[in-house]
Amino acid sequence: MTTGLSIDLHGKRALVTGGSRGIGRAIAIRLAEAGADVAINYLRNKVPAQETADAVRATGRQALLVKGNVADPETHADIFAAIREGFGSLDILVSNAASGVIKPALELTPKHWDWTMAINAAALLPLAQQAVALMGEKGGHVIAVSSLGAIRAIPNYAAVGASKAALESLVRHLAVELAPRGVRVNAISAGVVDTDALKHFPNREQMLSESARRTPAGRLVEPKDVADAVLWLVSPLSQMIVGQTVVVDGGYSVVA
Repeated sequence: MTTGLSIDLHGKRALVTGGSRGIGRAIAIRLAEAGADVAINYLRNKVPAQETADAVRATGRQALLVKGNVADPETHADIFAAIREGFGSLDILVSNAASGVIKPALELTPKHWDWTMAINAAALLPLAQQAVALMGEKGGHVIAVSSLGAIRAIPNYAAVGASKAALESLVRHLAVELAPRGVRVNAISAGVVDTDALKHFPNREQMLSESARRTPAGRLVEPKDVADAVLWLVSPLSQMIVGQTVVVDGGYSVVA
């Protein structure tokens, strides 16, 4: 006999950093569709953040707009104070906000390196520390969004790739430390996704066409694919997935 399964996040509260567009927006909406109230972090442009909030509210869930630069730990207290006031607690942290300098390694400056590391890797630690405090004894989930550049050499991707590798290492260490407290920490490594971030690549069109050609699944990864993976990781269906990096790339990375 087959039993129907569904993922119900009613009563859960989530924070998605970089949640105003692209992958972050898809994650915020997917969590709301499953019943979660969602805090949407953004840095500068409030218009797309408001559009994401409207989409969350259209599902019947609460949306909270939280402005702040996650690369600056001094702003984290304000971000979480707003969540504490608006939601009271937190169950899910999705560390999605990302940036970085796309240049050959020999052209990178210390400023390029520090900025890329700060937002892509270093931000996760203080975010997790604050989030876990809001989760309390009930535990929760921490999900970090990575990329294949963490394990593959991609042209002009030295700083970002190194930062994503550091991110995945931090995920493993946090997972071991926090699992006994009921907090499951994992990462999702997305394949090539056609978002605004890809506009910074000088070879964008070549990347898109070549990735589509090489992907066994027959198409590029879309933001909703990453969002579905996040939903699975924060559900009871993945209770024993701890400290892992789940690759969502349609099989691209397993092709020689």
